[in-house]
Amino acid sequence: MRPELLAVAAAACWAVSSLFSASPAQRLGAFAFSRWRMLFASAILWSLALVGGGWRDLDAAAVAWLGLSGVIGIFVGDTALFACMNRLGPRRSGVLFATHALFSGLLASQILGETLWGWALLGSGLLVGGVMLAVVRGKRGDEQHQWEQTRGRLAVGVALGLLAALCQSVATLMLKPLMSSGVDAVAASAVRMSLALVAHGLLLASGWHGARAKDSLRRQDAGLIFLSAAVAMALGMTLILRAMRDGQAGLVAIFSSLTPVLILPLLWAVYRRRPADGAWLGALLAVAGTALILA
Repeated sequence: MRPELLAVAAAACWAVSSLFSASPAQRLGAFAFSRWRMLFASAILWSLALVGGGWRDLDAAAVAWLGLSGVIGIFVGDTALFACMNRLGPRRSGVLFATHALFSGLLASQILGETLWGWALLGSGLLVGGVMLAVVRGKRGDEQHQWEQTRGRLAVGVALGLLAALCQSVATLMLKPLMSSGVDAVAASAVRMSLALVAHGLLLASGWHGARAKDSLRRQDAGLIFLSAAVAMALGMTLILRAMRDGQAGLVAIFSSLTPVLILPLLWAVYRRRPADGAWLGALLAVAGTALILA
């Protein structure tokens, strides 16, 4: 499968997982939710890596680099994203996180020397613009769902969303040279997840009250978190690393930003109401941009 399509599949995984994540993330808090999700994802990924034998390709340097990427992208980035979601809901946190495509495009041109020209450049602009429009205009004027409410200061939620996007960009681009060398994507995901989990454990052990769970874990929460870990972190992140191995890093990041568009029909199913007209227009632009790039 083409790297760009793998990135789209990863975006779909993240869209689906956000529906599993919103409720337990709000109840447990961003830090406790992230710890449980990483624990489940690490168990899944290491089981697959041990069975597949991909861990044999890893050396000390690769583990260290993957660990640093995991701390930036998963420990800091994912936690900031769910803290943003707790404040702003999945729709508005989605548009903030989608800016990682812009960060990635800029960083890829400066660090990796990647450039976009012609139809690919036009398509990228349409795709990113469509994503932004779909999310910004995705709310109906009379929508009162709890996921549309602002909790706490709006500026803090925006800052957390932009921090998550920047961390995602940096962490992903860091892995391009390593993944191009042929490192197994599942084993790489397992290492990143495990070392990010260690960082979370150290933060909890430090005694900082913000890292503690707001409430105890319930059986229903555990089931939803496991589903989120399996779909988003075990499958989605592995697909991104696999796409990064063969694809252009900037384009992979741009395609992975389709999550907010892909989540629209899912939110429709939750709200039982059709998204606003602006959401459909944004989705149409994103599809047109995708077609131009793939062509």
